[in-house]
Amino acid sequence: MTTRSAGAGEGGERVLLYGPEGLVEGEAAGELAAADSWLVEDGRVRELPAHWRRFAAAVAEAGGPAPEGFPEAATRALPRRGCWFPRVELVDGRLQLRVRPAPPRTDAVRLWAGGGDPRRTPRRKGPDLGTLGRLRARAVAAGADDALLVGDDGLVRETATANLVWWDGDALCVVDPGLPVLAGVTVAWVVRRAAGLGVAVRRCRVPVAELGGREVWVANALHGLRPVTGWVGADVAAGPAPRVEEWRAAWASAAEPLPR
Repeated sequence: MTTRSAGAGEGGERVLLYGPEGLVEGEAAGELAAADSWLVEDGRVRELPAHWRRFAAAVAEAGGPAPEGFPEAATRALPRRGCWFPRVELVDGRLQLRVRPAPPRTDAVRLWAGGGDPRRTPRRKGPDLGTLGRLRARAVAAGADDALLVGDDGLVRETATANLVWWDGDALCVVDPGLPVLAGVTVAWVVRRAAGLGVAVRRCRVPVAELGGREVWVANALHGLRPVTGWVGADVAAGPAPRVEEWRAAWASAAEPLPR
């Protein structure tokens, strides 16, 4: 498995609080009620409007303020050099921007299937991030890279950090959105591209065993598309991934300059 260095450039993590005066340095302590994040590489980003729409919906659901002016202010504050993974947050009713160097990224992933699904708000990113971080740490301790989330009904949902897609013949399969899963920005791009190419898209409810031998990807904003090359805690064989490189190249080419 290849690990790509973040190459973050100058500076470390900092927090900017949003208020009438705009963005100011600080730290808002309290409960994280909503969050969203995306990758910025030398001032280029993918699917940024979709991330802002998802964040606005999460803030509204959490009872936070309308983020008027915040997207523009936050975008202007992002570095244009280096590799970053900023996160916008709603903490104790206040909007803030966390500017973070991007962590190392990998080209493939091993999934641990032993953790169930401990989330309280699966459709809203933010409140469960701490819980999911601890679950992923258990997956790493078990010899994997991420944790597969499986419901009490035995159906796969997503991972602690990403959405799940797989191939059944020439059809692209995604987890039925009727299940408690996060509306992923990257997987939405995958579905749109499939439709544009005339690829059939199926919305499925499957147990882990049905993924055996198939080409399975995990998709998120940090890593893009990664094939699953191993399973831990489940009697499932990883399948080959002949399609992923072409799709990964298309995802890379989807990057656009940050708005000024």
